Amino acid sequence: PAAKKILAEKNLETVDVQGSGKDGRITKQDVLSVEGKKEQKLLTENLTQETFSISSMSNGAGNREKTVEKMSRIRKVISKRLVEVKQTTAILTTFNEVDMHEVMEVRKKYKELFLKKHDVKLGFMSFFTKACVSALMKFPIINSQIDGENIITHQYADVGIAVATPKGLIVPVLRNVENLSIAEIEKQILYFAQKGREGTIGLDDITGGTFTITNGGTFGSMLSTPILNHPQSAILGMHNIVQRPMAINGEVKIRPIMYLALTYDHRLIDGAEAVQFLVHVKQQLEDPIRLLLEA
Repeated sequence: PAAKKILAEKNLETVDVQGSGKDGRITKQDVLSVEGKKEQKLLTENLTQETFSISSMSNGAGNREKTVEKMSRIRKVISKRLVEVKQTTAILTTFNEVDMHEVMEVRKKYKELFLKKHDVKLGFMSFFTKACVSALMKFPIINSQIDGENIITHQYADVGIAVATPKGLIVPVLRNVENLSIAEIEKQILYFAQKGREGTIGLDDITGGTFTITNGGTFGSMLSTPILNHPQSAILGMHNIVQRPMAINGEVKIRPIMYLALTYDHRLIDGAEAVQFLVHVKQQLEDPIRLLLEA
């Protein structure tokens, strides 16, 4: 009777199954078992159709081709050196911000006169280079490197300027920058930038630096942690200039702010020295007349 009642509810006369009751009678459990199998089969069919539909949509979504090419020689060298740096140094990065208002005012006021006199544009990189050299002379440990169990401290500043080229990132070196003027720095930067675009930078141009400056801000970077240029012990990262609200003498003003990052080898350079170095760079840039007077 229970089996008949369920069949009536399902509008079925019988089920195609051998009864498990006495004399082969169909029981309530037989009907429920058959219904369960039907529902499972229907669910499986629906899932299969949906999976096929999703797969078909995915396969027709767009181009999925791949290209394979060998790494260039310069990319192989860069890759190898970066891995060596990560494995052999204790890298740490400290940050600060600099108000670029005064530098921008000086540049705006004298850029035409500077171009007319020196036949080269007045950019930001020369200010940063001079500020870093001033800080390197004040904190010579930043201008040092580890050689086995010895510390080599350079009494001169050979500053590498990272340049993006069609073949990859290269770092040509400006020699004895402590003796160069703002104009001479700008001319050398322009010279190496042109050589980089032409692909004529030689091995001598990129070896022997004691400190490096990289400017991710030219590509819109707000903040980054640059990696050391081995065997150097420190590198300064510049970033983009953004108008931000700042408290100036108790008043909120909009100022052009840049974040600076100093990555250094903590085996050699202590945090206090790194912070003081970066603060000195900040002070020089926020009072650029000091750079020109070398005060």
